Amino acid sequence: MAGLNIVIKQLMKEKRDVVLSILFSFIAGIAAVGLFTASGYLISQAALGVPITALTVVIAIVKLLGFTRALSRYSERYFSHRATFTMLSHIRVQFFEKLQNLTPSKVQRFRTGDLLSRFVSDVESLQNFFLRIFYPPIVLVLIFLSTVLFTLYFSFWIALLLVVGLLLSTVVLPALFAKVRQTTEQPVQEKRSDLSAQATELLFGYQDLKIHQKLADQSEAFNTANDDLIQAQTKERKHELLNQVLDGWIGLLMAWAVLAVGGWLITSGQMEGVWLAMFMLLTLTVFENTQPMAAFPQYFLENKKAANRIFFKEDEAVSEPTQPLGDAGAIDISFRGVDFTYPDEPRSTLKNVNLSIPSGSKTAFVGASGSGKSTLLQLILKLEEASGEVYINSQAISQMTPESLWQQTNTVMQDQQFFAGTIRDNLLSDASDEQLTYALKRARLSNFSLTDEVYEKGDNLSGGEKQRLAIARLFLRDANLWLLDEPTSSLDQVTAREVMTEILRDAENDTFVIVSHNLRGLENMDQIIVMDHGEVVEQGTFDELMARKGYFYQLKEIERDTL
Repeated sequence: MAGLNIVIKQLMKEKRDVVLSILFSFIAGIAAVGLFTASGYLISQAALGVPITALTVVIAIVKLLGFTRALSRYSERYFSHRATFTMLSHIRVQFFEKLQNLTPSKVQRFRTGDLLSRFVSDVESLQNFFLRIFYPPIVLVLIFLSTVLFTLYFSFWIALLLVVGLLLSTVVLPALFAKVRQTTEQPVQEKRSDLSAQATELLFGYQDLKIHQKLADQSEAFNTANDDLIQAQTKERKHELLNQVLDGWIGLLMAWAVLAVGGWLITSGQMEGVWLAMFMLLTLTVFENTQPMAAFPQYFLENKKAANRIFFKEDEAVSEPTQPLGDAGAIDISFRGVDFTYPDEPRSTLKNVNLSIPSGSKTAFVGASGSGKSTLLQLILKLEEASGEVYINSQAISQMTPESLWQQTNTVMQDQQFFAGTIRDNLLSDASDEQLTYALKRARLSNFSLTDEVYEKGDNLSGGEKQRLAIARLFLRDANLWLLDEPTSSLDQVTAREVMTEILRDAENDTFVIVSHNLRGLENMDQIIVMDHGEVVEQGTFDELMARKGYFYQLKEIERDTL
């Protein structure tokens, strides 16, 4: 219920529309009951041959109730839908805020299709919360209470029948179907999310699947997910229709019961016969208001699941930091007893890491793949959270606002995002065209113009062009900390050397950290930190490490033998 409680809080931001929706819905419902009740009385009196002049007031009331019902129904629709759509906008904003409070790497662990399903399908399903769950029971109780009180004035037994029918339609029948759904539940939301994820993977991976001749397998998985969703939706719809049919039968049963009891009351002299048609139409009309309750269990369970998927557990989120990183020139970094393990991974990625990166220094992390080098950069950027503590300028990073950190950081990670648009758009800068062009030149992309088209995810760019475009972004920023993860791994040696020269020229007085498998060019680093299986195994300058003839020396010898 935690998710639905949040939905209610968002809905209550529109209290005025909520109250008006309930008010006009009640007026429309009670006007309908009054309309048909007066019509029944009018029919009975007309059958008895009462002069038309004697029925003028009743006829006028019928006309007035008809207009009142129509106007109230329109007002109810207007205010209820306005409250619903405003609530959905609040929920979308809160969903994005919750995603913002997650570390970026945690967001990336969601399947793309699943995130899309949560934001679109689950949010859209919550439009039924107010329209089908929240206020229909309130209106129903108000209408039935008013009707029962009116009926009680004429007959206790007929009023009792209405109460019994109300309990059957709004309590017994929904409870029965809710129990059935819990034992034979088809998780439509999960199946819809799985279908969305399968479709996304099929679309994005089409080329690789085609090349490796696995397109048929992925298509089969997509079709299976589609069939599962259709089956679940079909079963859900059958339950809803059966519920509606049984609810309708309860209304008809109550009408026959009122007819039988009314006949007995008339023959026993306890009620005048002129009221029988009135109570028959009253019963048929009042039980029309119970129809929304037929779908109540379905909508309630569906909205409960959707709300829990949108407002996932708070312990997945990051506590709000409050301290900004002060702008104090070059940045020093230190790790104190840092351990890190990725979720659902049995192997520790980092083990009791303790190291320091002085301000203005040039540091290289080297080691085998999977040794934890990239994870260290992610911790510095607050893309992951670990036990232990990372300090920047003697300030605990856990208490630091990530925006203030990113503002002072030039970063190239292994995976960069590129957007559908132009080269200018993808430089992500408000600099002048001359500055943008110069940044491209320094990144050895002089053959590109600012108006050249870039496809979504940079699909029309080579791996090296993507890296150089990401580096060109750095030349347009003024930051004190450089964090580079294999920034030139896709470049030829000549271009890589030229680009690194440009980078080091800009980072001359800044703190510079690079992760690299290429051991050439590390002679000018102030320190080299060697990682293996999540631990720091060696640390020192190039000459110091080579003199020790340890792990780094072995890596260097292997590199020389392969060249």
